[in-house]
Amino acid sequence: MKRIFLFSACVLLAACGGGSARSGCEQDYWDGTVGTCLPEGWEIIDKETLRQRGVPEETIVAFQISESVSGQFPTVAVTKERLPNPVTAQNYSSASIRSIEVMEGYTLVDSKDFTVDGEDVSLHIFTAQPIEGEPRRRFFQVSTAIEDIGFTATAVSPVSITKELEEDMMLILEHLVFSEPIEEEK
Repeated sequence: MKRIFLFSACVLLAACGGGSARSGCEQDYWDGTVGTCLPEGWEIIDKETLRQRGVPEETIVAFQISESVSGQFPTVAVTKERLPNPVTAQNYSSASIRSIEVMEGYTLVDSKDFTVDGEDVSLHIFTAQPIEGEPRRRFFQVSTAIEDIGFTATAVSPVSITKELEEDMMLILEHLVFSEPIEEEK
């Protein structure tokens, strides 16, 4: 049930205001816990704004484009949870998928092998309408675990999106890291 609540928080973020989607890394992001590559036009939503929007504490960072797409603001949110015991990345990924499959209106679009921070997990792509009265949305979700901490990144968008927007969201997910990036010498 907790996972569905966090999942609904991602939907709230996508519904709230937040450039247009363009492919390519414009800005590297690292906050000491999570890092990724942000495409042009994507903004970091600060913790104060997340709390004002009613997003639970488990959400540690979110990224959003500032222009709406079909009246929605595509968002990528990352959550963190302490687990009772250490678990493998793949086991956590599988458990996360199972917890979402029971959601009302859930429809699987695709599931693919994926790598997050060097660990093999699954990319789970689905549509759902987690909040009654809100439109159905498309979700791209990856989960991984490091020891006893689970991380889930969820990209939320309208059901129909451009290839460029999908590429932007995938760029963010593909570059997720949970250990400090090593600076390359120039």
